[in-house]
Amino acid sequence: MLVDQSVRSLLDAFRSSDPTPGGGSASALASSIGASLLLMVAAMPKTRNGSDDDREALNAASTTLGLLRTELVDAIDADTAAYDKVVAAYRLPKGTPEEQAARKAAIQRALQQATDVPLGVMRQSVRALDAATIVAAHGYRSASSDVGVAIAMLKAGATGAKLNVDVNLAAITDMSYRERAAAAARDLLEGAGALAGRGEELLR
Repeated sequence: MLVDQSVRSLLDAFRSSDPTPGGGSASALASSIGASLLLMVAAMPKTRNGSDDDREALNAASTTLGLLRTELVDAIDADTAAYDKVVAAYRLPKGTPEEQAARKAAIQRALQQATDVPLGVMRQSVRALDAATIVAAHGYRSASSDVGVAIAMLKAGATGAKLNVDVNLAAITDMSYRERAAAAARDLLEGAGALAGRGEELLR
């Protein structure tokens, strides 16, 4: 599994000529780092104002961020596995009409699965960015740069995931699915940008 490798080994995997891991896994990784940084700031003993309200808000954000971080980490390998299924589907035999039909159906199933994973990364990133506004408002002011980096990583993860959604949708023939997924991705990216801007404003 990618997540069990050393950082150096994981970077070597990204730089290799193999198609996976690729941008989808990298996007999930970026967002998981962002969530991790927010968890660090939320767990610091010092808060923005040293108040009970700060601690209560940060504890609630930590609960949400912990779950999201787990999902984002899982998506690093899930994205690679989904794309590997796409590659395997394209390699199915196509010598007869029956094989061609089966291959086409398998490709479409695999493409939708490969789209669902980055869509999930986008949703998780947006939820983490929402939590980032809480950490930005209540977290220790001296850690504002860490929160800023977290916001940048989450925004990058959401943006990268949308690129993967878009490229997969171009090859999907189910127009109903394409329209739903495309609309969801657009809305999620817009939400990510708005929340990132709000979080950055709170850090000023």
